[in-house]
Amino acid sequence: MLLKKFKKSIFLLLLFLFIIPINVFAYSDKIIVGGQNIGISLNSKGVLIVGTYEVNGTSPAKEAGLKTGDIIEKINGNKISNIEQMATEINKVKEEKISLTYLRNNKEKETTLNLYKDENNIYKTGLYVKDSVTGIGTLTFIDPNTKIFGALGHEIQEQATGKIFEIKDGTIFSSEVTDVVPSSDGSPGEKRAEYNKEDVTGEVKENTTQGIFGEYTAEISGGKTYNVAEPSEIKKGNAKILTVLNGTEVKGYEINITQINSEKQKNKNFVFEIIDKELLNKTNGIIQGMSGSPIIQGDNIIGAVTHVVIDNPHKGYGIFITNMLEEAEN
Repeated sequence: MLLKKFKKSIFLLLLFLFIIPINVFAYSDKIIVGGQNIGISLNSKGVLIVGTYEVNGTSPAKEAGLKTGDIIEKINGNKISNIEQMATEINKVKEEKISLTYLRNNKEKETTLNLYKDENNIYKTGLYVKDSVTGIGTLTFIDPNTKIFGALGHEIQEQATGKIFEIKDGTIFSSEVTDVVPSSDGSPGEKRAEYNKEDVTGEVKENTTQGIFGEYTAEISGGKTYNVAEPSEIKKGNAKILTVLNGTEVKGYEINITQINSEKQKNKNFVFEIIDKELLNKTNGIIQGMSGSPIIQGDNIIGAVTHVVIDNPHKGYGIFITNMLEEAEN
């Protein structure tokens, strides 16, 4: 009897151990490091309200209880995903009102929006809307085993709302830097670039606080692989960032890591200052478009550039590469 109870206890223990979830990440211990400038285009999950206006002295949005940041998903019960579909549904109406299904803080709501005709007999909704965003950034890595890529090291926000842009899908594509505007205290500079939306190199699946992630679809050739450093392996002192300041040439620039945060934050994991004279002469520090530039220390990739310190553009923040790789797998 005692033996049976013992066997039963062993069985339950083994079962308990089996069903406990264990976080095991499958990213490679060596990854292809980027540094290339990329064009980025993201499509919204629905049609995003980015502002409102009055029509004939009244506010249709206020009447309907709609706010900037709401995402329109359906019109008169029909699902929409872009502005063209929204216009098509509005043009179908026989009455001067439509029913809307929309998201606010991830909760689905419904309302009725009154339409008003202008002097040209065209319906006005009182809404400024957007269904996509386009910009540039820097490719951080490609996992050679999974072809997962990561870039930016932070989220893409919608400017009018200041919130993360909720995406349905997106692409990255080839880009060439044509000029740079240097930073100054209180005003980050920027890369200026041309890009070719037809030359798609990857499909974006996620826009998160740790960056944008997806599947790299172009041929991988000539990229150098580096060991992935754990946070405990990162040291204060010399390192370098890889980025493009002219055309498509990726170059390394010297930095000095001054602080490593003990708390595991989402992206501002360590602080660095730029000490490379060539980079400082060209940009006066970190500029917009550098986000995602890989940070190398020795034979390891340790992270990526994420943010500039606004009142001192010589300084910036980096994200641990492991944070990006773990997010890429979620």
